[in-house]
Amino acid sequence: MDMSEEGEALAPEWAEAGNNVNGILHGCRDASPVAERFVRAGWRSRSSSWHGYEVGTRWCEVELDPAEGPDVLLNGVVDPQRLDDLADLLRRLGLTYSLELYDEDGTPVREIRARPDEPHPRPPDPSEGLRAHQG
Repeated sequence: MDMSEEGEALAPEWAEAGNNVNGILHGCRDASPVAERFVRAGWRSRSSSWHGYEVGTRWCEVELDPAEGPDVLLNGVVDPQRLDDLADLLRRLGLTYSLELYDEDGTPVREIRARPDEPHPRPPDPSEGLRAHQG
């Protein structure tokens, strides 16, 4: 597994925040090749356990741990305004995934599920509804 300390350090406001993102990377079986994909995308990576890795950048830091069966678990912290960026990266890395974002009280606020060959489900833009009614 490629280890890399060259990516950006997690911003202080996120380093002090509690975990707010959980997910499953479906069909990966092993966290090492997943961590390697993050490194190739410019993220830093380090071993965090016998089979787990911590990967991160300025706006996100997550643990990748193999689960029993064919999946890798993902959990950590993400800038809530960058959840779509994390989902886009996972899709570009060719991963099938499920992500859940939680608020500071631990209440789920958003869920994204996608396969690599599907378009990314973006939240609706409120201004698009306005344009449709103006036209």
